[in-house]
Amino acid sequence: MRAALTGLVRSARHELLSFDDPAGALGHGIPEPFLEFGGACVRNAAEQTAAVRRIAPRHGLTHLTRPWLCPGATRVTDSIPFKMVVADRSVAAVPLDLELHFNGVLLIRDPVVVQALVRTHRAWWDTGDNLTRHTVPGAVPAHLKPVLLALLAGFTDESAATRLGMSGRTYSRRVGELLTDLGTTSRFRAGAEAARRGWV
Repeated sequence: MRAALTGLVRSARHELLSFDDPAGALGHGIPEPFLEFGGACVRNAAEQTAAVRRIAPRHGLTHLTRPWLCPGATRVTDSIPFKMVVADRSVAAVPLDLELHFNGVLLIRDPVVVQALVRTHRAWWDTGDNLTRHTVPGAVPAHLKPVLLALLAGFTDESAATRLGMSGRTYSRRVGELLTDLGTTSRFRAGAEAARRGWV
């Protein structure tokens, strides 16, 4: 399996796309060398290809004990549909269980299926947020800090969205993300928890 993934990544000359949950393998008893191998593959791809585009779920990044090293471009979304890697829009690797490459992968070369996977990646990419810095556990995510401050200031959602230059839908989504990160559904409790964590 290592050989298959290494060969796939090394074959990419123009573009490497992936859905990746960097914390998804934690707690599954996967050997440390295999976990390090995955990161090394992507770093090598970033050195040899024109574009590396990774998509990761926010919740996965919050469970890491150290910042995630992110070569290439990365966006974060609320979730990912499955793990995968696509090289040059011609061949893809999808885990047999859709979750862990360690448990086996299916190499896909059928152009119709590969293009469907590329389109899926593009749709998630278009709705994702740029990862502007490494995620540091214990710190308010940079893209959520203005939302937290707007909540604490008591602005209505409409007013806050206007002040922050984002759509009402985006603002509501980020409020939901902030509440999830703080482990509550209450805006009042979110403020108290943010203060307890030293975010404000």
